[in-house]
Amino acid sequence: MAQEQPGEQENERTKILQQKLQALQAEQQKRSVVKRYLTPGAYDRLMNVRLANFELYSQLVDMLIAMAQGKRISGQINEEQLKQVLGRMTYRKEPTIEFKHK
Repeated sequence: MAQEQPGEQENERTKILQQKLQALQAEQQKRSVVKRYLTPGAYDRLMNVRLANFELYSQLVDMLIAMAQGKRISGQINEEQLKQVLGRMTYRKEPTIEFKHK
């Protein structure tokens, strides 16, 4: 097993820090773009979704950015409209239970 040299460890740390910084900057850019298209109440709700379910938040932000780039957003999205979008994204048909009597 070869040991890493101190210079190699420092390079690896630098790369990791750069990747984290790039990811943080990309997240900030996404948030600033989305913030332009949401009312303050809708933005607050989006941040709550971010805390509760990051995967859903990411999907929603990507969808909002795609809609904005495709010019499918006119004006700002309010909290009720955002709730409707969230409802459509998370809708699952409830399973039915059937009882068969003999």
